[in-house]
Amino acid sequence: MTDTNKTILMGQIGAAHGIKGQVRITPFTQDPAAIGDYGPLETDRPGLIITITKLRVQKNVIIANIKGIADRTAAEALNGVSLFVDRARLPEPEDEDDFYHADLLGLEARLDNGVVLGKVSALPNFGAGDLIEIRDPQSGDTYLYPFIKAVVPHIHLAEGYLTIVVPLDAEEGEEEPD
Repeated sequence: MTDTNKTILMGQIGAAHGIKGQVRITPFTQDPAAIGDYGPLETDRPGLIITITKLRVQKNVIIANIKGIADRTAAEALNGVSLFVDRARLPEPEDEDDFYHADLLGLEARLDNGVVLGKVSALPNFGAGDLIEIRDPQSGDTYLYPFIKAVVPHIHLAEGYLTIVVPLDAEEGEEEPD
């Protein structure tokens, strides 16, 4: 069903916290403290593996101790490091309408009649809800649609595609008063 070589971005290390080697981590997990449940985390730095030994939630970040990091200088060197886990280590979503973004990337996007629009290239959220970005491989154009059930009614992970119902433009959908 999923590509086992995919990694999922779990968080990003920020500034050092204090003088004993703690770091701030911005988690991208539903439960912020869950980032500590996945054991060693891969990073975007070759050869660097991070193991969180202790953590606590502080507002919207995690304050964490990392194995082998004992002073502020070492903690500062990790600023900006992204933390990843292999997709295969994550549980399957419990709800049929929940998906990991990584599972959707690269899926073919089709209209109801089977016409291919392109492939899913991103799932941005600019604050008003998730969007789904479809890239047309021939023209290189991208299209953004709301990632809601009315617009994306069917997702077929095993078959490698999803269905898009293109919403009517607000002006096209309005009827003229009599």
